[in-house]
Amino acid sequence: MNLPQTVTSLFKRLRFVLVETSHPGNIGAAARAIKTMGFSELVLVNPRFDYALTDPEAIAFASGAQDILASAKIVSSIEQALAGCHFVAAVSARLREFSPPVLSPRALAENLSGQIQEPVAIVFGNERYGLPNEIVVKCNALINIPANPDYSSLNLAQAIQLLAYECRVAQLGDAGSVSPIGFHGDLASADEIDRMYAHLEQALVAINFLDPAHPKKLMPRLRRLFSRTQLETEEVNILRGIAKKILDGRKD
Repeated sequence: MNLPQTVTSLFKRLRFVLVETSHPGNIGAAARAIKTMGFSELVLVNPRFDYALTDPEAIAFASGAQDILASAKIVSSIEQALAGCHFVAAVSARLREFSPPVLSPRALAENLSGQIQEPVAIVFGNERYGLPNEIVVKCNALINIPANPDYSSLNLAQAIQLLAYECRVAQLGDAGSVSPIGFHGDLASADEIDRMYAHLEQALVAINFLDPAHPKKLMPRLRRLFSRTQLETEEVNILRGIAKKILDGRKD
C-alpha cells in the first residue's frame, strides 16, 4: 500500500536532530538510515566539524543518500533545531530523575503517526556523552530503547534506523484509518512551552512560592508534570494568562 505524501504525513513532518555529533561517518550513516525509511529532514546542532556534511567519510557512509546530506541544516542551538516543532522526543539509554515520560520507540511512533499532526522531532545526542539534562527536560518524551541490559550500547546510526523504522511502520499501518473522535487543539510548539515556563517561574517567584536562590527541583517537577499532558496552544495561553494576572496583582 502506498501512503499519499500529504502535508500531514509523518514522512513530511518528522525531523531528525543530531546534537554535537563527533564522527562524520555517523552523519552519513544517519542520512542513509532515514532515507531508507522514507524520511528526509536532518538537522545538526554544533557538529564537531564545520564541514561535516561534505566530509568524504560522511559522503561514503551515506551510500546513495547524498541528497539528504545536501539538504541537511547545521544550526548553533537546540532552539534553532526545534523551531516550529510541536512535539519533541529525546533518545537516551540513561534514565533521568526528572525526565519527561518514558516511551518505547513503538509507543512514540504510534503517538507521532496517530494523534499528532504538527511538525515533530526526535533528538539524538553525542556518540560518547549522549544528551545533556538541559535538553532532555525540555522534551515531551524520553525514548529508551529496550536493549540487552548487559550490553545496551547502540551505534548512533543504529538507533536512528530503529526509530525511523518504527515511525515508518506506524505511519503505513495507519493509512486509511479513522481519526479519533473528539476535539483536538493545536499542540503548542517547543518555544511556546519554554516561554510559558519562564513566565510561570516569574510568577512563582513574585508570590514567594519559588525562592530563586534555592529553587531546588520545583521547575523540573513542573516540567515533568506538564510534559505528560501534551500541552495545546490554548492551554499554554491560559497558563500564561494566569501568570500575567499574578504578576499584575503584585504591582498593585
